[in-house]
Amino acid sequence: MSLQKKVWMFGYSQESKMIAASLRDGNFAINIVESNEKNANDALLDGFKNTALIDVTNDDELEPLGIKTSDYIICVMDDEHLNVFLTLSLRSMCPKNEIISISHSIYATQKLKMAGASKVIDLYQVSANRIHSIFKKPIATKVLDSFISTSYEISFGEFTVSKGSCLDGVILENFDFSQFNIILIGVLDWELGDEFIFATTNIAHKLDADDIIVCIGNNNDLQEFEKKLRMSSK
Repeated sequence: MSLQKKVWMFGYSQESKMIAASLRDGNFAINIVESNEKNANDALLDGFKNTALIDVTNDDELEPLGIKTSDYIICVMDDEHLNVFLTLSLRSMCPKNEIISISHSIYATQKLKMAGASKVIDLYQVSANRIHSIFKKPIATKVLDSFISTSYEISFGEFTVSKGSCLDGVILENFDFSQFNIILIGVLDWELGDEFIFATTNIAHKLDADDIIVCIGNNNDLQEFEKKLRMSSK
């Protein structure tokens, strides 16, 4: 029987709850670390028994946690500045660990990279509701696993289909997203309702203007794809 992979998640907010729950379902051993007593209590109530309440700005309290080189670290503190400071501290303490940090702005992304984050999940392009949908099982573990196992800076991209663009009127299963080096996560097809539908459902969708797709890929590739959409709609 294979041992569970251990994940240290610093921060337990509404956003990170979705990630923690999905990883637990994916057979990861989750350790929650919080500096906010209410958030720590929420984690305990949600069944995360391995929850520590410490001052994350104090290295003397971080070191006794016993983070091993093979463990994954995810920094998702509510406070952006604290998230950067924590990433910097953990990188100093854990020079060989994979540290994944969450960013809500391009400015935070730059700071987190400078602080030593191995991967930065850049959420500033995607609305909170979409992120909550994306992190629902079963796709969450696969997505986070790709962050851990690749050497690229990965982001989500949310794109609205504009009239006359190369996606307008296209059947999704016939469109080759790989030519742009990106992966389709799912679609919001207004003809079918307002529920986000994952690409793993294998249902054919005809895209129309104002439908929304969510993709994952390298930052530069997502930007190039967005340019292609703008150019083709003119």
